Amino acid sequence: MTNCPLCFPSGEKVLLKNDLFRIIQVNDVDYPGYFRVIANDHVKEMSELSSEAQMRIISALSKIEEIVLENMRPIKVNWAQLGNMVPHLHWHLIARFEDDATFPDSIWSPKRRQTATDVLVARKELADVCADLIKGTSGEF
Repeated sequence: MTNCPLCFPSGEKVLLKNDLFRIIQVNDVDYPGYFRVIANDHVKEMSELSSEAQMRIISALSKIEEIVLENMRPIKVNWAQLGNMVPHLHWHLIARFEDDATFPDSIWSPKRRQTATDVLVARKELADVCADLIKGTSGEF
């Protein structure tokens, strides 16, 4: 689709790409530990994929969650698969902390607070460790 920003991305930090999807690290200063898994094909729904493809994606999402939990120690990792604004199959995986800008609401909600800069910097360093570990999983999916 020619006007789809996920079919024709710019400025993505791609950590891993295979025949089915790519994993990117999202640069969001308020939410270090924010990753996306994006289907390569322009499909809207998970049900449009084969059972094998669905399982591979779930495996990747679970592995990212595991890496983030082990290395960043968030209170929760949110998975969001919406597609209302961009109808191209993708997931948001976001490390959540009680002091993040919108907790306990979604990251798209109005801000409740500003997380301390030094805390965000430390979390970004841990998110970069996660990104390196995600890159190393390329043969698993």
